[in-house]
Amino acid sequence: MADPLDLIHLRTLVAIADCGGFHRAASALRVSQSTVSQHVRLLERRLKEPLVEKAGRGVRLTVHGEALLVEARRILAVHDESLRRLEIVAERAIVVGCTEHAADRMLPQLLAALRAAFPGRSVRFRIDRSTQLAQAVGRGQVDLAVVLAGAEPLGTPVAELPLHWYAAERFARPGGREPWPVVAFEEPCGLRSRALSALELAGLMTTITAESTSLDGVVAAVRGGLGVALLPSTGRTPAGLVALPELPAVGTVWLHLAARRGIHPELEGTAVEASREFFASPRLRSVA
Repeated sequence: MADPLDLIHLRTLVAIADCGGFHRAASALRVSQSTVSQHVRLLERRLKEPLVEKAGRGVRLTVHGEALLVEARRILAVHDESLRRLEIVAERAIVVGCTEHAADRMLPQLLAALRAAFPGRSVRFRIDRSTQLAQAVGRGQVDLAVVLAGAEPLGTPVAELPLHWYAAERFARPGGREPWPVVAFEEPCGLRSRALSALELAGLMTTITAESTSLDGVVAAVRGGLGVALLPSTGRTPAGLVALPELPAVGTVWLHLAARRGIHPELEGTAVEASREFFASPRLRSVA
C-alpha cells in the first residue's frame, strides 16, 4: 500500500495557492517559512514531481501542483466535515423533543436506546406541542423530535395512533339540539380542526368550552366535566376519563420522528428504531 499523503502538508499547499506565496502562507498557518518549504519538499519527494516553481519574485504551482491542489481541497473538505460530525456525536448533548401525547410512556425506552448507542453523550428532553417542536427542529435547537404529523409531515413515520373521544366518567351528554361542549388545544392545532370537522359532518353542533396549550390542561378540563376531547391513544385511557364510542370515528394520526438538518445518520437511525420498537409492542395495539 502506498504511503498516505500528510494532511498538514496538503493544507500547506492550499495555503500557498490561496495566499499567493510561501511567506504569506507561513503567516496564515502560523509557522515559519522554512517549515512551509519543508512541507512542499516532502510532498514533491512523495509524488516524485515538482509542485511549485518560481515566477518572477513569487512562485506558482506547476501542472502537477495544480492537479494536487484540486485533490487536496477535496480531501481536506471531507476530512474537516467528518471531524466536525464526529466531534458533535462525541461531545454535544443530544436534545430530544417529544409531544406530550407520547412522552410519559416512550421516553424511558428512547433514553435507554440513545444511552446504549452513545454512552459518552448526555441526553436532554424537551416536552412541547408538535408545532413548537417542529419549529425548534427546523432552527437546529432540537436534534430529534417525536411529533404528531401535521398538514406537511416532517421526518420519518414511526407509529400510527388511533384517535378517540374522551369525557369525564359522569359526563352529561347534551340532548336534542344542544351543542356538544368541546375541550381543545389552542390554535394552531390539527387535532382541534379534525375534532370540530368530524362533529359538524355528523350533524352535531359544537361549542368550545375550554382551551389549553398543554395536554395536562386539556385532560384536566375534560376530567372536570367541561366537555369532550379528541386525543391520540397510546393504549391507556387517561385517569378519570372514559372513551365515547358513540361519537363519530375520526381515524388515526401518525407520529413522525423529525431530525434537524445535518444530524449524524446513526443517531437518527437509533431513535427511529427505538421509537418503532416501542409502538410495535402488543400492549400498545389495543384501543382505549
